[in-house]
Amino acid sequence: MSLLIKNGTVVNADRSFEADVYCESGKIVAVEKGLNAPHGAEIIDARACLVMPGGIDPHTHMQLPFMGTVTSEDFFSGTAAALAGGTTMIIDFVIPNPGERLLDAYHKWRAWAEKSCADYSFHVAITWWDESVHEDMGTLVGDWGVNSFKHFMAYKGAIMADDGVLTQSFPRALELGALPTVHAENGELVDYLQKLLLKKGIVGPEGHPQSRPPKVEGEAAQRVIQIAGILGVPIYLVHNSAIESVDAIAQARGNGQRVFGECLTQHLLIDESVYYDKDWNRAAAHVMSPPFRPSAHQGALWEALSGGILQTTASDHCCFCGDQKAMGQENFARIPNGTAGVEDRMAVLWHHGVNMGRLTTNEFVALTSSNAARIFNIYPRKGVIQKGSDADIVVWDPRRHRKISAETHHQKIDVNMFEGQEVIGSPVYTISHGVVVYADGCLQVTLGAGMYIDRPPFAPYMQAQKLANNTSPHIKVNR
Repeated sequence: MSLLIKNGTVVNADRSFEADVYCESGKIVAVEKGLNAPHGAEIIDARACLVMPGGIDPHTHMQLPFMGTVTSEDFFSGTAAALAGGTTMIIDFVIPNPGERLLDAYHKWRAWAEKSCADYSFHVAITWWDESVHEDMGTLVGDWGVNSFKHFMAYKGAIMADDGVLTQSFPRALELGALPTVHAENGELVDYLQKLLLKKGIVGPEGHPQSRPPKVEGEAAQRVIQIAGILGVPIYLVHNSAIESVDAIAQARGNGQRVFGECLTQHLLIDESVYYDKDWNRAAAHVMSPPFRPSAHQGALWEALSGGILQTTASDHCCFCGDQKAMGQENFARIPNGTAGVEDRMAVLWHHGVNMGRLTTNEFVALTSSNAARIFNIYPRKGVIQKGSDADIVVWDPRRHRKISAETHHQKIDVNMFEGQEVIGSPVYTISHGVVVYADGCLQVTLGAGMYIDRPPFAPYMQAQKLANNTSPHIKVNR
């Protein structure tokens, strides 16, 4: 199957230029002006549109068993919604129960994900430690294309990784050429504050942000960055929401430490007032961790994106419908944590970033696709429009108006975090492996068409680190 995209402006992270894009057998085979289509090729006229690499959402949770229920979105419906929004690949999470073999959990998630209609890969969480975890990490990197391991510093009594687990897992990841990723919230403090608030009779959704104040995130970010620095390990901090964590990342990067940061589009636009809505259901719908913050934190996140302190944007797509949120009707700590956003991430970031002058078009591509591809070692297979790359492409109309609503979205959830927002700029075509899967509002997806994407380890970098470290009794941070 062949496809020619004509008359568009190609936008990569580094530059923009006028060119046609020809795709064949799932790959981009030519990017230049004046291309002609062979007989039988599908042709898209991208006049007045931008031709960009498909989005990569590095943080989703499809079909996740969590807090006594399972997310309402499975891998088929979730990846379909992603494609409708211009995202052609997700990186989801395998989260073993404490005591469960990592490989067993991995194969369970792989089976669930076979229905995906967009490409996918997995981070694997380290929720406990023994020699089997050490062994399985090696097998996952060497045999199954996993190059990142997730660590939850939150959720005490469930999946929290304490400092002892971190100091075992981080060096193991280093020697394997894998990147540790971290959810930075002090789980001990959260647990204490939850119990304190409940004793005071605060049981509604307003207790959620009160039990997870910004300093709880900031302390954990500072601590894990210091641990990683001492061990000489690069790390990636997910869903930064607070000035305190942004400042910790900025300081570490200024000192030459390899720390990468992600933020969610939701945290850029929504503030903590949502938790004080008199309608319990509306307030509970916004319960996620970290919670939404006072508006000053949103300004800091935008500055961190434009200034390069944060490198990626994600959705943390983790859907729970109203009846599931109602599990915490009498206790905010039991409200399943999670919101949706995989479908609207790119349009919302474009409207409030590019249209408002906060981001350039090239920065938008970096933040929605290219940086994630580089950080998780799948560039230039993904994240760029160039010869030889996967034909994962979004044709973007910067003038297209759309009103966001739960009534029209493809996400399998009964609310939308951006309900009623009118955005200018949306995909008109989404292309996955050279096949048009979304065209002018119509999804054309196939169950199981998505491919599992191997992500190779960072062996050359890690070898250089080992050589550098051999010259000093202290582990040095790469500069």
